[in-house]
Amino acid sequence: MKQTADLKVFISTRESTCDECGEDLGRKAWITLVKDKGALCLPCADLDHLIFLPSGDAALTRRARKHSILSAVVLKWSDARKRYERQGLLVESRALEQAEQECLADSKARALRREREALRRAELDHDYVKRFAARVRELYPGCPSGSELEIAEHACLKYSGRIGRSAAAKNLDEEAVRLSVIAHIRHNETNYDELLAKGYDRWQAREHVMESVENVLSKWKVSY
Repeated sequence: MKQTADLKVFISTRESTCDECGEDLGRKAWITLVKDKGALCLPCADLDHLIFLPSGDAALTRRARKHSILSAVVLKWSDARKRYERQGLLVESRALEQAEQECLADSKARALRREREALRRAELDHDYVKRFAARVRELYPGCPSGSELEIAEHACLKYSGRIGRSAAAKNLDEEAVRLSVIAHIRHNETNYDELLAKGYDRWQAREHVMESVENVLSKWKVSY
């Protein structure tokens, strides 16, 4: 059963003694405070089997904590900031190993994604994309920063048959650009994809989100 509250381990800044075994722990000892028992060393607190994972890798820490039935936050007093600061986490070794494997898989996934992005960029006419993005920004000055480039890249992929590849779009026709912007809004600013996943046909789904699309479109037409 997963613990419901954070256990805390403190790195002491003064001479410490374990109140259970009586061992002199010295300075910088790792101790935990237990009600009615005082300060305990990690062996007496049954935490000495845990492995220390320093702070710094948020994904690894999050996953290790999720997989570890028992874990403890490690804290150290900062004289400069006058507060305890987090140093890392104590977790079970098997949990850390599992978390490391998952993060390694993520690294492979990121590498594959970089390869896909490189291929996608190779299929873009960069001058055309820049002009298309500028036209999106001209017609919809209120759209979020960077979205004009995302819209242009999606619409203008070579061989895609998308709106941006049409003759009208190549002439930066306002209606063709509008259709590309609407497609972006539909997928990114409404629950359109969720409706498709639930079994709606695309025309039913489009009708369902039409008002939301028009509201976003109206906002993006205004310059802030």
